[in-house]
Amino acid sequence: MAAPDAALNCEDFSLFQEVLKVMRIIDDRIVHSLNTTVPTVSFSGKVDATQTCKQLYETMMEAHLSRDRAIKSCIAQSSEVVGQLREAREKDGDNLALLKQLRKEQTKLKLMQSELNVEEVVNDRSLKVFTERCRIHYTSPKVV
Repeated sequence: MAAPDAALNCEDFSLFQEVLKVMRIIDDRIVHSLNTTVPTVSFSGKVDATQTCKQLYETMMEAHLSRDRAIKSCIAQSSEVVGQLREAREKDGDNLALLKQLRKEQTKLKLMQSELNVEEVVNDRSLKVFTERCRIHYTSPKVV
């Protein structure tokens, strides 16, 4: 299950990545989840594959949305800090500590924005595996 958004530390990028790693466990283990919950043809009568696939899909979508909100929230926070630092730089352009802090914050913002690309790849991979395995049992609603 995904960690709550409040646990995401936007100040420290390495902690930000660690929390995302924990939040991505469902996607990292999607193949194992499908293998252990979706029955093969010989066991299809013993488990309700439709319900199992539906539950797994809903859990996966909830995790994807939670991570997306968390990443975008941190991007918004970091963008705000960058904006404040730029304003401060305009008032005091000779302050080297301020320039250094601005560059550091801009780098962190770019890294967080790149996490959106990583998220897209992770989500696409999980949905592809899910669709391949559950397409017979469950048709996911079209995501717009």
